[in-house]
Amino acid sequence: MTGANRSCHSEPAWPREQPAFRSRRLVRFLIAFPFLSISLALAAQTPQDLLAAGRVDQALQTLEQQVRTTPTAEAYNLLCRAHFELGDWDAGIRACEKATSLASNNGLYHLWLGRIYGEKADRAGFLKAAGLAGKVRTEFERAVEFSPTSWEARTDLAEFYLEAPGMVGGGKDKALAQAELLAPLNPAMAHWVKARVAEKNKDNSTAEKEYRAAIDASKGGARAWLNLAGFYRHTNRVDDMEQALHTMESRPIDHPATLVDATGMLLRTGRDTPMAIRLARRYIASSNTVEEAPVFKAHNLLGELFEKQGDRSSAAEEYRAALALAHTFRPAQEGLKRVSR
Repeated sequence: MTGANRSCHSEPAWPREQPAFRSRRLVRFLIAFPFLSISLALAAQTPQDLLAAGRVDQALQTLEQQVRTTPTAEAYNLLCRAHFELGDWDAGIRACEKATSLASNNGLYHLWLGRIYGEKADRAGFLKAAGLAGKVRTEFERAVEFSPTSWEARTDLAEFYLEAPGMVGGGKDKALAQAELLAPLNPAMAHWVKARVAEKNKDNSTAEKEYRAAIDASKGGARAWLNLAGFYRHTNRVDDMEQALHTMESRPIDHPATLVDATGMLLRTGRDTPMAIRLARRYIASSNTVEEAPVFKAHNLLGELFEKQGDRSSAAEEYRAALALAHTFRPAQEGLKRVSR
């Protein structure tokens, strides 16, 4: 029986100890059995904690045990998200579909199912992608239906409408309608959607104004600066992109994943490698890592950066660090093979 359920009037069957004495005894016990202390620390972490820390191998082990013993919709949704981190779309789809079948009115579960359908569609042939696109739209629309105040669900739905052709339900007018509904929930993301629509219309002047309006709405948050940098990259203004990322680095990190996304942007454009390394290391060392940017992917990016510099030893170290958290992560496996030849 837990402390929460024990009657406050019942007396324990053992002599009472002073808290300090109990603490000293526990410390001596854990020092005597260090491996047990590590196991207890890991056991105290929830699957959500493990995913946020990028410990996807441990998250999978925990969640697979849960769905064998106590299969709940939440466990299946988290299992889907673990597979999502690894890019294992088929296994993730099966888990996400199970979650929505067990809790059909949960908007978050429909949102994740739509996301993983979308990732598979991006890598499929034309006909299969078209079929999956219909599923993405259905799931995102259900996510909004069941969670109408979720700005994440409305943002994903708006992005689908913006990117998908009309034959599968896309449309810029639909994206703009979502932007209006987003405005009271997350003004910065509403401006982001409007900026994306302007880009699609090749109206770069309006797009830049909307990206800057998003910065103002977020009070200079890092995510909005990253999005402006992405716009500059798309329009081949790489000097402006680099300057926006330097500004982002000095702003409040309202979304930790921006550090990893900025690292990837610098790597892909071949700009300011020292800054890219600095951002990745800052993220890895932080106590505020998030599921959206798994730590093993930050290690992998560092590996690529060191490999690009010709520092094969440091690259191998980073690839091994990634594989210690996610042993099946293929980019790190391939990177380690390259630098170990």
